[in-house]
Amino acid sequence: MSSPHPQPSRRRLAVLVFAFVYPLVTLLLMVLTPLTAGWPLALRTLILVPVVVVAMIWLIIPLIHSRLRHWL
Repeated sequence: MSSPHPQPSRRRLAVLVFAFVYPLVTLLLMVLTPLTAGWPLALRTLILVPVVVVAMIWLIIPLIHSRLRHWL
């Protein structure tokens, strides 16, 4: 059986995810770096990665699939 919607282009999805995640990570680094100065890299990453993952799962990917589906 064929699906009602064609599969999105992986390349375009990757470009859109990059376009949303890159500024998010840059902004988070700008905010977190002064607050975590002197912390080991592993601890800084432990703060950054969950925020990015949550943003991707509950904000970025749903936004792309709902609002930007026509571009995929």
